[in-house]
Amino acid sequence: MTEGWSKKVFLKLNPPAPEDAVPLQERILRGLGEKEAVRIRPAVLGEAREILKKSGWAATAVMVFDGRGWELLRLEAGDTVREHFGLCVDLGSTTILMELVDMNTGEVRGRENMFNPQIAFGEDILTRIFYTKDEPEHRRVLQKAVAEGFGELMARLSEKTGADAFSCAAMTVSGNTTMIHFLLGLDAFGVFQAPYAVETLAPDVCRGEELGLPFAGVVYCYPALANYLGGDIVSGMIATGIPQREEICVFLDVGTNGELVVGNKDFLLAGAGAAGPALEGGVVRTGMRASRGAVDRVFTEGGCLRVHVIGEGRAEGICGSGIVDLISELFLNGWIDIRGRIGEEALPALKTPEGPAVEYAPGLYFYQSDIDEFVKTKAAAMTMVEYMMGLIGLSMEDVGRFYVAGAFGTHIDKEAGVTIGMYPDIEREKIISPGNTSLAGARKMLLDRSNREKAAEILERMEYVQFGAVEDFIHRMTAARAIPHTDLQRFPSVAERLKERM
Repeated sequence: MTEGWSKKVFLKLNPPAPEDAVPLQERILRGLGEKEAVRIRPAVLGEAREILKKSGWAATAVMVFDGRGWELLRLEAGDTVREHFGLCVDLGSTTILMELVDMNTGEVRGRENMFNPQIAFGEDILTRIFYTKDEPEHRRVLQKAVAEGFGELMARLSEKTGADAFSCAAMTVSGNTTMIHFLLGLDAFGVFQAPYAVETLAPDVCRGEELGLPFAGVVYCYPALANYLGGDIVSGMIATGIPQREEICVFLDVGTNGELVVGNKDFLLAGAGAAGPALEGGVVRTGMRASRGAVDRVFTEGGCLRVHVIGEGRAEGICGSGIVDLISELFLNGWIDIRGRIGEEALPALKTPEGPAVEYAPGLYFYQSDIDEFVKTKAAAMTMVEYMMGLIGLSMEDVGRFYVAGAFGTHIDKEAGVTIGMYPDIEREKIISPGNTSLAGARKMLLDRSNREKAAEILERMEYVQFGAVEDFIHRMTAARAIPHTDLQRFPSVAERLKERM
């Protein structure tokens, strides 16, 4: 039987009497019948008697696991066992996602998201790290910003579901090492600067009010492996079950950085490196997040480029999935070559003051520099994968499952991903888009506290590869900077599609 980070127990107690004049604390503990000691703070006792008297000595004990044992958080009048909810969070540098979960059934009652309020202090993580360097007050500013963001999401969930999110007893949080430092109000400069001695990789369980959060329950943050390989990846391992699988799995999470795990039940190799801004549309001149107005699909019709826009309105920019489609179509139609260079005679090509470009939607251009940056970025991601596979003496043909986690992996077209060399040319059913595994792992942790021990075991088994220390890594990337690769034999299905379009 699984047990989460909080539980509710209905108590029907006998009121004090001359023949039964035991202290209130003992009376409650006797009613709980716990085999292990349950901590009861004096402040809780101070409120308990009035609640019990008003409810006819029938009340529900709300208990939380504080990392070492159970603690009585409060008593609620009457039987509220069925009204038992918890919160799980994916704390990203760009977006925060929060779910309200029914702790009795495991059902997600509501999900809300928002842009991380810390963006006001820096679009990218590095800017925020320097903002807080040697500035304790600035660390408090960032902590307050994310705490207020959590509060807004909790208010939205309360309104949407009718449940009081602020009364939840437990919250689990998954995020990269820097974001967890910001949440805890810690100095994150060690994430960035050698020797990378961060403040913590395994934060202790704390109370929400300690972090400025608007609830009194406990907060558990996933532990990390290293400065650039955070708890969100460990959470992804819990979500996908890779550490228990027989077949060789590749787990690639493309965000601001690219995080990678290769392994199965016998071994786990992990590493991280710079990979993601271009894949998220972050360094593309007309790039934008996947929201209303973004081009998320590009295709060829009648020899011309056509696009789909989120919200069906006017195109305002292009997001990651649209970029992959666009480069795929440009290549298959011969409008860019294997190096990603725009041909002078290409049908949609234009000469602009900023250099060669392609007009993919009215008034919106994808420049040669955009293509170059994107190809470099996808090369970094795939070189990490190929290098890791080489370390264990295997090829992509040995891969049983190729996971591409996160929002990027969810929306990218598999064929387009293979065409540009972002994905390996393997059986398409092996390419899996599991969605937000960081949030899914946080939910699993919330509902089943034994995943805490599993996370510790995963960290013990993981071997960390520092890609920055690989001498010939840049040289290895050169081959992968071609579309799809300098060795087209590695991509037979792409070669076949090229023949079809000739």
